[in-house]
Amino acid sequence: MRDVARAAGVSQAAISYAFSRPEKLSAPQRERILQIADELGYAGPHSVGRTLRTGQVGALGLMVTDSLPYAFDDPATAALLRGIAEVGEVSETALTLLPCPLESERLTRSSGVLLRGLVDGFLAYALPDGHPAVETVLRRRLPVVVIDGPNPGGLPWVGIEDRAAARSAAAHLLALGHRSVGVLVDRLVPDGYSGPVAPARQRAARDRVMKERLAGYAAAFRAAGLPWEEATVIEAGGFHETASLAAAETLLETGPLTAVLAGTDVLALAAMRAAGSRGLRVPEDLSVIGFDDLPGAAGAQLTTVRQPLVEKGRRATQLLLDVIAGAEPKEILLPTELVVRATTARPGHG
Repeated sequence: MRDVARAAGVSQAAISYAFSRPEKLSAPQRERILQIADELGYAGPHSVGRTLRTGQVGALGLMVTDSLPYAFDDPATAALLRGIAEVGEVSETALTLLPCPLESERLTRSSGVLLRGLVDGFLAYALPDGHPAVETVLRRRLPVVVIDGPNPGGLPWVGIEDRAAARSAAAHLLALGHRSVGVLVDRLVPDGYSGPVAPARQRAARDRVMKERLAGYAAAFRAAGLPWEEATVIEAGGFHETASLAAAETLLETGPLTAVLAGTDVLALAAMRAAGSRGLRVPEDLSVIGFDDLPGAAGAQLTTVRQPLVEKGRRATQLLLDVIAGAEPKEILLPTELVVRATTARPGHG
């Protein structure tokens, strides 16, 4: 850098600007610097030197509680990733995916990945209550933004009003006259369980999103004078299509239903497939409502709750960058909307 600056007759700062902050220079000046740098074989400031100088590595870590394939296969997570990537690309920030299963020893070792300084801050996505990854970040006072998860200690947070949105979905079905309603959730406690959910397990739920959505469903039932405790709730135990389809089949085996409340669109679409395999028509024999409004929901004409997943990723990433830069932490609550399509109707509509 010193040799290029001497040959170009400029300061070393100008050389740095030519590679990293071109708006600081005129176009002719930058072009001349880059030409001289090329002639002298200088490729730009060394990344390690920049890291030592600024104390930052130019990367963010996205913590998920499941495997890396889940992060790419789950449609909701994929949409969130797209929003994160959009902001990262604009700010020239890299993204490191950090699978953080509860059983991982690396979360508690001092040499663990969270303590190595590989990233400048963390996005904690839907980690269950008491997850050791979040506790590690808090203990080390590292920059973090929580997405959809529990928020211990007033951390910066981005999410939606899951309870209110879920209540609107349940109220829609109940207003149509449905009383035999089954419920599907993906996971309440990350312990591998799948099957019927007793009230005690609902109360012990550690996955905030599903716990809040169940609370919203329950509020709608009680507002309609219906005993929530008698509702059949089935837990898939995971987020993938195989687990969702198995849960939907289990639900339909429990007895005659006129409607299904699904905690995600993945579960709702699985319920529609399970209904079709039994010769049930949607919505004539069975109404189905989901949550998320994933890209496949419109094609299936699925009634669902729309949430801005891509925007959630954008806002969370920008908030983390702001916090790293010294901004005050804050909570960002994004809007939802009940989208009524063709999969819900009055009981016996056909």
